[in-house]
Amino acid sequence: MLEFLLWSVVIGGCGTAVLDLWNLLLNRTIGLPLPPWHLVGRWFAGLPSGRFVHSHGINDSKPVANELAIGWVMHYAVGILFAIILLAIWGLGWVQAPTFLPALIVGLVTVGAGWFILQPGMGVGIACSGAPNPNAARLNNIVGHVVFAIGMYLAAVVVG
Repeated sequence: MLEFLLWSVVIGGCGTAVLDLWNLLLNRTIGLPLPPWHLVGRWFAGLPSGRFVHSHGINDSKPVANELAIGWVMHYAVGILFAIILLAIWGLGWVQAPTFLPALIVGLVTVGAGWFILQPGMGVGIACSGAPNPNAARLNNIVGHVVFAIGMYLAAVVVG
């Protein structure tokens, strides 16, 4: 069990770090805004009190203490959770002989977590339907999760 958790942290953490580097690259090269981790932290901070949806948009919700730190921690925790799912389905043997398809499947399926849980909860609508440019946001979500999958796969190749 300890080995399973360790690999989940390594693979999920590396996949998330690769995604963060991708976002930084997009920001520096084409000016795409960085993800608003403080708002993600605000959303997660509201969950224990039963606040799942910020119907008027999370920007209008009152800031919470340490929301940026909460957002970053939860960003990596979710990445690790997705790696747990990957290893729960394909097993620890995948780490010793990784193939890209399982990581890609998990990466693409987990787009749904953002589209159907996080984004509606933050008041952006299902699959960014309330965003200024929903199709661009959706494409960015899909590409980002593919990059996350590449990061998980590369972590297993390099460290496994």
